Amino acid sequence: MSKPISRRQLLQWSGLSGAGLLLSSCGSNFGAQEIGQVIEPLNQATQSLLLSQKPVPEFSIHQVEPDKLLINTFDQTPKIDPAQYRLEISGEVNHPMQLSLANLRSLPFTSMVIQHVCVEGWAAIVQWGGVRLQDLLKLAQPKLNARYVYFKSADGYYESWDFASAMHPQTLMAYQHNGNLLSVEHGAPLRLASPVKLGYKQSKWVTQIILTAQLMPQKGYWEDQGYEWFGGL
Repeated sequence: MSKPISRRQLLQWSGLSGAGLLLSSCGSNFGAQEIGQVIEPLNQATQSLLLSQKPVPEFSIHQVEPDKLLINTFDQTPKIDPAQYRLEISGEVNHPMQLSLANLRSLPFTSMVIQHVCVEGWAAIVQWGGVRLQDLLKLAQPKLNARYVYFKSADGYYESWDFASAMHPQTLMAYQHNGNLLSVEHGAPLRLASPVKLGYKQSKWVTQIILTAQLMPQKGYWEDQGYEWFGGL
């Protein structure tokens, strides 16, 4: 694991303003409860204000850095049978659903080349391919009170996003990586990929998407630990 960088270095390196600290929830000395009560609501609200539906500039396919996307896992790599896999979408939606890999791959395909940024201080230009999350959510028909989107993974990892970021046109549920099917180590059969979130928010092995009207007590795995530094996935 690379040596963590300072808050100042992270802001300078990533090109973010002071609001970027809220976006990443980095560098807080608060405990887990204080983070949940103070930092994360600011995090979510700030992202809703700062992020628009405008696409983030992408890179050329020739700029992909295949060896720079590190494999970080908070616990262990789960074993998932692709034939039995189902993605469940539930919560504040009019049409809860379960989708197989065949269902997902039958939907319109989107490819993008973006920079994956880890809070540990490294980055990689990566091609991701898959289904826009906004297309999946539209199929489930979110209710008007849906404000947050929770992602649960097969390994027990979980994360929360604001609704606007989930609906961003470059937020994908990816099953392709650098032109090939996604590997298990990188999150197969399905993972989040987006240029509007740091790496630790881009959950791997996603099995459940839950829309909520309010931010629940559990905000995200690393946020709930109250860690000052946590790695991207």
